[in-house]
Amino acid sequence: MATILKWATKAFRRPPSPPMCFPTSGFETVRPSDVLDEERSEQFKQGQYYPANIGDVLISKYQIIGKLFFGTTSTVWLARDLEGHQYVTLKIYTRDEGKQEEFQIYKQLNLGSSWHPGHAHIRKALDIFTIPSSGGDYPCLVQNPMWESFRDLLCRNPNHRFTEDLLKSGLMQIFLALDYLHTECKLVHTDIKSDNILQEIEDKSILETFTQAELKSPSPRKIVNGFPVYASRRFDLPKVFGRAVLSDFGSAVRGDERRNHDAQPNVYRSPEVMPKTDWSYPVDIWNVGVMVWDLFEGKHLFYGNDPDGKGYSTRAHLAEVMGILGPPPLDMLQRGKRSHEFFTGDGRWKQDIEIPTGVGLELSEKFLEGRNKEMFIAFMRGMLQWRPEDRKTAKDLLQDPWLND
Repeated sequence: MATILKWATKAFRRPPSPPMCFPTSGFETVRPSDVLDEERSEQFKQGQYYPANIGDVLISKYQIIGKLFFGTTSTVWLARDLEGHQYVTLKIYTRDEGKQEEFQIYKQLNLGSSWHPGHAHIRKALDIFTIPSSGGDYPCLVQNPMWESFRDLLCRNPNHRFTEDLLKSGLMQIFLALDYLHTECKLVHTDIKSDNILQEIEDKSILETFTQAELKSPSPRKIVNGFPVYASRRFDLPKVFGRAVLSDFGSAVRGDERRNHDAQPNVYRSPEVMPKTDWSYPVDIWNVGVMVWDLFEGKHLFYGNDPDGKGYSTRAHLAEVMGILGPPPLDMLQRGKRSHEFFTGDGRWKQDIEIPTGVGLELSEKFLEGRNKEMFIAFMRGMLQWRPEDRKTAKDLLQDPWLND
């Protein structure tokens, strides 16, 4: 019976789609003096980017349709899976970019239960492969296409802040994703920020519109040292927004292993990371709390700008946290390998930076009133605690009264 089913599945499988023919003329040629996209990167100058061409078919399966954006270590392309008959994105990393640990994390993401409601709110890998080259191989990550990030939504809003309803909806989905990540996959993200929360593309017509635009009006491009560089093209505004999805697991680590190395973007760095105490899942909860302030209040809760004028410093950041939360518990300081740099043995602040006053959460919150404000501040306090063990878990936060009001 199994043999018959296997034969039947193979017999009725839809054959691969033929590759599309993209124009090889009729496009704008960018002037040599105009710097385009990844040309700005030092990696490009060193010849580390993959020389992708629109219309190319990679590993006899993925046809490149157009460039979506670029980063310091990769370019991202909309492509068509000719075998699966669906649109995908290809994130092609620079040559020999060490991505084995990140790819192992993506494999770990698929091991959790698909029945968990947070499973759908994690951006997973559809495929991972390598493009061979005589000068070094190019790792490639295949994923579902996504629309813009929460940060992009913030920029689109004239007030540069989320409404209360939009914030609550997004957070419910992010806490589902985090509960899946922490409990099912045993992973810590360590880089939760508005850039890394994307929206699924519910309105698939924008993918077809993108393709037709590339066919009818090819992307501007130029040739640099014999290699093509294309201008990025944006998706149109969708008619329907999809689910919020937690993405970018390049900094993720296992949560069941002891660690105290530096992690997280500066302004999102949690109190246990700064003095080098052991840390795990609760750093993600702190991340979310600080990000909420960005999204709802329209500004950072912490900046960490040192008065010496040299930019971010741990001592300035710790002073700001004390201004919001009060002094850290002595037992927490006793765990930190760097605590002695900032505090005396009995927990007194010893740096020559003043601790801000009049900046508690209640005074800093500007948009809510009465009981609603009290509930919101209580919600924030569930995430912003000195001791990681005093913070609520993602599962706890899903039941928060303010979030469910």
